[in-house]
Amino acid sequence: MYNGIVHAHSGLRWVVLILLIVAIVNAAKSQNSGKYLKKDKMINLFTMIFLHIQLLIGFGLYFTSDKVKFVSGMMGDTMLRFFVVEHIFGMLVAIILVTIGRSKAEKKLVGTRDKHRKIMKTYLFALIIILATIPWPFRELGAGWM
Repeated sequence: MYNGIVHAHSGLRWVVLILLIVAIVNAAKSQNSGKYLKKDKMINLFTMIFLHIQLLIGFGLYFTSDKVKFVSGMMGDTMLRFFVVEHIFGMLVAIILVTIGRSKAEKKLVGTRDKHRKIMKTYLFALIIILATIPWPFRELGAGWM
């Protein structure tokens, strides 16, 4: 069961990354269209939903994984510090950015250009944070591509 959840979390990362890129590109292309269509809303909504699903799976792993250990000297161990502090903190910040950015774009902003610009900026910033805090195999943190 645990391995299945790890693989789901790792595999869903690719869906989230693709959705973020699609949402950013869509917002960049649509800025000058003068319209904020249902398609735009759905892309942004599904991106946020998949990020939240990823967060819930991640919380499950956070409390069951052997990579997360609250022990003496954990901050000195690169792998433990990454999974206990850096990974979860970066992902939480990114998901909060996406959630707030989408909420402001949908509810508070009136102009369609402003809506697309808000989505583009917050989702891009979140993407950068996510890319920086994924345990890529080349970082040698005990994680693989899947």
